[in-house]
Amino acid sequence: MAEEHNIELFDRASFFSLHDFDSNGVWDTHEILKMYGMDDPSAKDVPEVKKSEVAKTILDLIDTNNDNLIDKREFIAFQGFLPDFGLGPGHHFDMETEYEIHHWQKYHNKDTKEEDLTHPEDIEHFTLHDKLEDEADALAAMDKLSIVEGNIPAKFKKESA
Repeated sequence: MAEEHNIELFDRASFFSLHDFDSNGVWDTHEILKMYGMDDPSAKDVPEVKKSEVAKTILDLIDTNNDNLIDKREFIAFQGFLPDFGLGPGHHFDMETEYEIHHWQKYHNKDTKEEDLTHPEDIEHFTLHDKLEDEADALAAMDKLSIVEGNIPAKFKKESA
């Protein structure tokens, strides 16, 4: 998780603000779980009981006024380290940022040419780009239609003889 978060690059206040995803000045249970990557598709198999354990452990460590929220003051006062629950790196960015952090920065640089992007991670990433582009094109084509027949429930369609 430390690698995902580039912890060594941030002071505590900046780290807190970076992970205050809704910018309301506190971390709630959802933000704690998001910080640990529990809302990422890669965490779909993590049991809810484990997710609850993660949130409870963090709140027990840092939430000194027991309001089930962690504010910046509480986080800065916390002198320990966020525990690693063994759940992976904690993905919580968009797919581009995740690819940048976990692959591009390790294996590529600004001089990398398109033909050099041959790692399985590169292929998976750009295949996903192609899929998303195809879906966007299909949606744009449907948006141009006055009636999208595929959206009409069968009970309203005329039976063909």
